Amino acid sequence: MVVVLLAGVLSCGTPDRGGDGGGEQKPISVAVDVTNLPQRIIDVKQTIPVRSGEVTLLFPQWLPGNHSPAGPIDKIAGITFSGGGKRLDWKRDPLNVYAFKVTVPEGVDSLDAAFQYLTPTDSTQGRVVMTPNMLNLQWNAVLLYPAGRPASEIPFTASVTYPPGFTPGTALDVAGKRGDTVDYQTVPLDTLVDSPVYAGRFHREIDLAPGAKTPVRLQVFADAPEQLDAKPEHIEQHKALVQQAVKLYGSEHYNHYDFLLSLSDQLSSNGLEHQRSSENGQPTDYFTGWNPALGSDDLLGHEYTHSWNGKFRRPADLWTPDFNTPMQDSLMWVYEGQTQYWGNVLTGRSGLRPAEVSRDALASVVATYTDGRPGLSWRNLQDTTNDPIIAQRRAKPYRSWQLSEDYYQGGQLVWLGVDARIRELSGNTKSLDDFARAFFGVDNGTWEKQNTYDFDKVVAALNGVVADDWAKYLRDRLDGKEPFAASVEKTGWKLVYDNNPGDYLAAQMKEAQGAVNYTYSIGLNVSATGKVTDVRWNGPAFKAKVGTGMTVLSVNDAAYSQATMQTAIEAAKTNPAPIRLQVKDFDQTRTVEIDYHNGLRYPHLQRIEGTPDYLTQILAPRP
Repeated sequence: MVVVLLAGVLSCGTPDRGGDGGGEQKPISVAVDVTNLPQRIIDVKQTIPVRSGEVTLLFPQWLPGNHSPAGPIDKIAGITFSGGGKRLDWKRDPLNVYAFKVTVPEGVDSLDAAFQYLTPTDSTQGRVVMTPNMLNLQWNAVLLYPAGRPASEIPFTASVTYPPGFTPGTALDVAGKRGDTVDYQTVPLDTLVDSPVYAGRFHREIDLAPGAKTPVRLQVFADAPEQLDAKPEHIEQHKALVQQAVKLYGSEHYNHYDFLLSLSDQLSSNGLEHQRSSENGQPTDYFTGWNPALGSDDLLGHEYTHSWNGKFRRPADLWTPDFNTPMQDSLMWVYEGQTQYWGNVLTGRSGLRPAEVSRDALASVVATYTDGRPGLSWRNLQDTTNDPIIAQRRAKPYRSWQLSEDYYQGGQLVWLGVDARIRELSGNTKSLDDFARAFFGVDNGTWEKQNTYDFDKVVAALNGVVADDWAKYLRDRLDGKEPFAASVEKTGWKLVYDNNPGDYLAAQMKEAQGAVNYTYSIGLNVSATGKVTDVRWNGPAFKAKVGTGMTVLSVNDAAYSQATMQTAIEAAKTNPAPIRLQVKDFDQTRTVEIDYHNGLRYPHLQRIEGTPDYLTQILAPRP
């Protein structure tokens, strides 16, 4: 933090506000060329109003939605600066590699910057964001800005030159067009960074709020035109998602909203929230392979909810004045945890996911935190809010023990328990819906400025719905003093296991291309080729010395397949002999014996007779 502050203090050359007394600041221009699709290179040119002296220019480091210092500075190359017709030297701050220092000569009032953003050419390098038929432009990756001033006070005028035949979708408003170049209206830096672009050759725009005062659009981009063909009843469910969200929150914190949705096997999928839009990635058959009995996942509901929770209302220690001041993630269990809760609830209420599938999706979460996260014995849910900074979503060898961003689904269960408790204490006259409307529904129509919250404000709002010792209730569960997975029983349902994965888990495994989840039986996740992708800590396979990264070659002397593994696990219920696996570990093979005899186990929820059925009420659509 000190380094960043010093960078601001040392920027003796400042953006020119025009006039001796300050006044309105001249905008920085950024012109982006995204036409080099074959090589996946983005060319950037900027003109930055300055005064003479040393200027510190920053490349965005701490990114909203990532909650971490994830700015892709390693992919920036070819940086040059010039002023007054002459090329100027620059120097990187060795203590802050996101800061570039340039000395501006006397009489020079603008600085020209140019560089390339070398986007990943393969998923091993990061998210692939340019393909022959579509692209995803995130402004934080294609600009520099002067240190020492809040992002909300730095105006930017942006333009993009698109490949011929591409249609863009973004929350930015268009100022004009020049051939394939689109000029966007001048906005503050924070709004620009919060307004990414999807563009593509095959595009469809769907009105999700016909006749509404505030437009909501689904901007779909696909690898092929036939993938844009959505059934009318599926579109109606997306419209219902918008309707149910507005009924829940009682407000809209945008002047228009765009779901940016890619259907691609080439562009890397994404799920990233913004105030007036969201980035969403789905498989190419999202529309054409839609099965009403299975429904759709909660991605759009989750990212849409973030417009209220996380973007408009934001944790106070997460909010920062610019993109290079460190963030703190202590309230991720609200920001992401409650968003995870409402994303699933709204997906159910809209009909995008049938009630039975919604329950099975919840059962998987309950099972995870009942039997699948032994790491909670040494690390509490609160501490996992540090994971975006600690791990930045790098793969972990033993996730069940290390834990990883468990504030998402673990937080979802905390809020499920809060909802059930509110209903119980109020005689089922109040619910978490009342909290959502009171907490996130304030200042309808406001989106230019954020309304921050802290732990005390969350507690006060809960007490405004129904009085209780909410501070203790929350802290006990966040700090590991009380279990939170059992909260599902307060909704009238309990966790059970059987040997049938059900439609939800079967679809999940199919989507994972043949990977099979044996977490709650022998304690393994195995890919279609037999590679062990996860081992439950202290589970049967772990005790037999099976490790993540090994490959299962055979099961009871039969070549590995999903069928042979499942047959062996079921047969062991009546056979006292251990299950024998031959595994490959680097260039060595060995046989391990797994002493397990309880058969296949897949999680489901079962109704608890004689108790109020709050869960069905929670998932029911609002009139």
